[in-house]
Amino acid sequence: MKRTAQWYFFVVSVMGLGIFFMLHLGSQLAPPVSPPSTNFVAHSTEHLADIGDSSFSASVEANLQENANDPLSRLFLQLFVVIAVCYVIGWIFTRCGQPAVVGEMMAGVFLGPSVFGLLAPHAFQFVFATSSLGALRLFSQIGVCLFMFAVGMEMDVAELRYKAHTAVAVSHSSIVVTYFLGVLLALFLYGHLAQPGASFTDFALFMGISMSITAFPVLVRILQDRSIFKTPLGSTATACAAVGDVTAWAMLAFVVAIARATSMGGAAFSLGLVLIFVALMLFVIKPNLPRWLGQPALERREPSKAVLAVVIAVVLASALTTQLIGIRALFGAFLAGIAMPTAGGFRDKLVVRVENLSSILLLPVFFAFTGLRTQIGLLSSAQDWFICLIIIGVATAGKLGGSALAARLTGMKWRESLQLGALMNTRGLMELIALNIGYDMGILSQRIFTMLVIMALVTTIMTGPLFTLFGRKRQIPAA
Repeated sequence: MKRTAQWYFFVVSVMGLGIFFMLHLGSQLAPPVSPPSTNFVAHSTEHLADIGDSSFSASVEANLQENANDPLSRLFLQLFVVIAVCYVIGWIFTRCGQPAVVGEMMAGVFLGPSVFGLLAPHAFQFVFATSSLGALRLFSQIGVCLFMFAVGMEMDVAELRYKAHTAVAVSHSSIVVTYFLGVLLALFLYGHLAQPGASFTDFALFMGISMSITAFPVLVRILQDRSIFKTPLGSTATACAAVGDVTAWAMLAFVVAIARATSMGGAAFSLGLVLIFVALMLFVIKPNLPRWLGQPALERREPSKAVLAVVIAVVLASALTTQLIGIRALFGAFLAGIAMPTAGGFRDKLVVRVENLSSILLLPVFFAFTGLRTQIGLLSSAQDWFICLIIIGVATAGKLGGSALAARLTGMKWRESLQLGALMNTRGLMELIALNIGYDMGILSQRIFTMLVIMALVTTIMTGPLFTLFGRKRQIPAA
């Protein structure tokens, strides 16, 4: 050990002295002369001369400012701010009896121009400069794709057949009723709330789909937090939300295909490609994927790197295919999740890994990016807020009322039917995803986008209180 230490200090000392000696010799050399035609070198020499003439504090300040404006530094700052704020507000909402994801959704609005931009405009412009939002948008899209992949894995289509009667009746009734009300509402809102250039058909279809979605993951979290996930009501609500989500996303895929097509022939071709791809994923990839991966690989405690590489390849290929078809990459990620094998708890092992990355890092970025598009200040008149209240009321009446009535007709008691309706009225993150698609496609204006974001937040927040209210048993007065 002593000999090793001596050798170490000898090598370090000799090399260090050699470096110092060469730097001393080099400092006495004449600087290179820049050619007259090389503007970059002349500029660099001038810049170095300025630094040499300036004070130390000014040089440090200039370096820090330059480093802070670097795109990578800006992205790290944005991620730090987004994750910290989402975690704090999510924790506050959990203390108030709400799921953490509701607080994270609200944090996105706080980080946008409605709160952060209003209270600290200069800091807001520095953190979320318009020129730096491209990378943040890509991160948000990746987060949504991973989230949809996890949602697909959480849906066990095989178990739905045990409650197919109630699930199909309740979910499809709530979707049809709310979709009808959304299209009816679009008749009155199209003239002054649609994006200029958007057709009425596209606007009405997006109004209907945005009001009829149920957030399956948020609903599951609420059931788990209240310890009723395994109860008959919990399993029925889960089945209804799963069927509703699959139906709603299929409808949204068709709506996107129709909205992006320039002609009826183009729309029919896009829809045909969608049907072919869905059939390929469900009837080719899904049955054969367990055999391709191998049973021992599925039953391993920790998936191997090779297996994870295959899974990632399937997700990326599926997302790329739907993106090329024109119905967004998130649909492909969702189908890839449904196609994942269930043997040996394989899905559970993948969900843990995917959710840890998406829920902690990437989904908060999506919430923040949505919040940057939400400008509550645009609702500046009493008429705007009145329209917003109407949207909330119509969406709640259609989803809660349609679900409760359908559940009652299938034989459930009124109390449980109303509780089920309250759960189905949860929109959450799934609603925000649909709204961002409509905004990106130039169908929803920023004002109606803001109104629908508020509707999504309000209907999700009211789920817990309404569920508790409908669950209370009436006290029978004593004779």
